[in-house]
Amino acid sequence: MRSLAELDAAVAGCRACPRLVTWRESVAGTKAAFRGEQYWARPVPGFGPPDASLAVVGLAPSAHGANRTGRMFTGDPSGDFLFRVLHEVGLASQPTSTAIGDGLELYGTRLVSPVRCAPPENKPTPAERDTCRPWLAEELALLRPTLRAIVVLGAFGWQALLPVLEAVGRPVPQPRPAFAHGAVVELGDLRLFGCYHVSPRNVQTHRVTHAMVADVFRAATSVTGPD
Repeated sequence: MRSLAELDAAVAGCRACPRLVTWRESVAGTKAAFRGEQYWARPVPGFGPPDASLAVVGLAPSAHGANRTGRMFTGDPSGDFLFRVLHEVGLASQPTSTAIGDGLELYGTRLVSPVRCAPPENKPTPAERDTCRPWLAEELALLRPTLRAIVVLGAFGWQALLPVLEAVGRPVPQPRPAFAHGAVVELGDLRLFGCYHVSPRNVQTHRVTHAMVADVFRAATSVTGPD
């Protein structure tokens, strides 16, 4: 089995989905605020230590966030919200994530995504999700020795993750448990936590609040314990 660093390098070189390759490259520099910036414009690897006890599963990179910066949840409002929470609960060294090399460290936590390229309208197709699935399966297999909890942000990530967990030998109940904010599912020595996605729409409509998300992460860290 290759190392996590080798997996990350392989992820960044993937060109398996033509629609996503075209989109991630064509949107570079099209937003006025970032015009002239050099975009990453490639699949985005996971971010965090290789011995993480907690994984955070999102949806996909945003066009002008991680697709620009090359780091999961970095450079957009969803990431700004998430990193404030992670810092508050002791999982990040600082409350902001702006770019690779900004000094940010995650403590015992790795950010991953079922789809690694920015999709149009933030909506990957089922075929794109399934094509990307082996990356997530391999990443979770590499994390297995230390991984004790997963926080899943949103129903898409939840539905994409459960088949992957089955594929790597986790005892997923049948029928598969439904997503809900605050849901907790025990899968042997791994515990799964559901959390509404920290998208701007969910935050602006108060479907999810800082306190709600922080509570989920505190519950997850009570499982993973101190690093």
